[in-house]
Amino acid sequence: MKQNLKLLLSAILILGLTFATSCQTTQQEDTHAKEEGVETITILQTADIHGQLMPHQEMFIENGEFVFKKRGGVANIQTIFKQVKAENPGGTVIVDGGDLIQGSAVAALSEGAVFGPVIKAMDYDFLIPGNWEVIFGSQKMRDVLASYGKPVVCANIYDEASTDMLYPPYIVKEVKGIKLGFISYNDPEVPIRQNPSFSKGLIFKQLEDNIEPLIKELKEEQGVDILFLVTHLGISKQLYLADQEQIKGVDFILGNDTHERIRKPLQGKYAQVVEPGAFASFVGRLDLDVKDGKIVDQRYELIDVDPAVYPADPVVQQIVDKQMAPYKQKMERVLGYTSTPLYRYLVVENPMDNMITDAVRWKTGVDIAISNGFRFSTPIVPDETGKAPITYSDVWNMLPVNENVKIGKATGKQIQDWMEKELHNVFAEKPLERFGGWVIRFSGMEMTFNANAPKGQRVQSITVGGQPLDPNRLYTMGACLRRGEPDHMLCRMPNAVETQVLDYTIHDVIEEYLKEKGTVAPKTDGRAKALDLPAPVLSQLPNVDYTFR
Repeated sequence: MKQNLKLLLSAILILGLTFATSCQTTQQEDTHAKEEGVETITILQTADIHGQLMPHQEMFIENGEFVFKKRGGVANIQTIFKQVKAENPGGTVIVDGGDLIQGSAVAALSEGAVFGPVIKAMDYDFLIPGNWEVIFGSQKMRDVLASYGKPVVCANIYDEASTDMLYPPYIVKEVKGIKLGFISYNDPEVPIRQNPSFSKGLIFKQLEDNIEPLIKELKEEQGVDILFLVTHLGISKQLYLADQEQIKGVDFILGNDTHERIRKPLQGKYAQVVEPGAFASFVGRLDLDVKDGKIVDQRYELIDVDPAVYPADPVVQQIVDKQMAPYKQKMERVLGYTSTPLYRYLVVENPMDNMITDAVRWKTGVDIAISNGFRFSTPIVPDETGKAPITYSDVWNMLPVNENVKIGKATGKQIQDWMEKELHNVFAEKPLERFGGWVIRFSGMEMTFNANAPKGQRVQSITVGGQPLDPNRLYTMGACLRRGEPDHMLCRMPNAVETQVLDYTIHDVIEEYLKEKGTVAPKTDGRAKALDLPAPVLSQLPNVDYTFR
């Protein structure tokens, strides 16, 4: 016992000396840094939370396999915010890059109202609107963003009636004596990407209208040392922008929209680009060492929001629980079960959208059912019982716009021409010609294509019901209504005939389908196949040192 006590005392003494030495070394390093005039600033970025307030299943790729882990939670993110601010007091700036108030049941049922009290309690310094912030109408967007009690920044959204800019175009933060400037832009194509009725009353202008004068104003007149663009444009356009001389003077593009998990900044000619994933599953952390207003060193980390590592902040969690309480019973209602994982993330085809389009074709009896290539929705993963419930909340995650089902007819030639256009939107060689989400989803049709072929020459084969597509035949098609579009449009496809809006919604279809089937087991089955890309396709970024994982 005496020997053990001696050993214990010796260990404590060693630990104490080590701790003292460590503290002394840290103090010496801090003193040295101050003597050299180097200051560290930290930028924390979230993006594309899509209404996901609570921890949820998230998909990762490890050793070529899909694995699922519990991640996310805005109260868990607040814990990260507080920890990083404690590490770098007075030197941290926190931003959200948009698409916050859409994408979940609680978001839809409250029309975004639940987010005001939550964001007000969090440590964000400013936020920007994303392309989906308009989903409940332009006035509701204004009301919800105002309820944050935080600065909202955007340089290209204007009020249609007054023609005034809706929000300040930039924000300047002075941190440790260093002037930081942040200019923000939303996607100019919002009125096209979303149902046109959503953004009625707003004008979305191009970046070229004011980006160079704003950069000049911040750099020359306001004396900003480090300049950021916070853009909700998608990774392809953000990388393109980083190579354009018009942004000379910008150091970083804090990108958003495409849910890419950038773990190492992508270097353009004039700026570096990052994007921090989605669904509150990740926080981007950029640390910059600055001397005399110049960046002398940098570090970047994509923080994995693991609830086991970052427990929920109790203050924010209490607010989240209170905001969600009125909707909880409705959200937890079970509609059916799945025995296979349901997820998106795949550019060409995925099990979740296969189930949705199969359900539409089952209900309507059409030859082909189609759906947008949505990026959002968290995975639904069977547990040890071999099944997972599909709840009312899950249906809102999958389909956050509950529109009526619409049917119509189109010739085989129309369908092929439209698929060529949609494939070009996804795989265009020129980034500015890329548009919207991933490859359109469908049921009842099989298609092979070459993603890297020239425009108009990508489709290699299309079959419907097992037979080659007949260019002269009229095929029946089912899709969702997009309010504000002409009657002849079907899911962005023009000139359909005999169109009809049915008296039930897409959610009605999914609920009826699950009630009928009980348990589903959707998989990818090769209904869409890129012949010149390795499967599965996880990103639209060609010729870049980046892997989605």
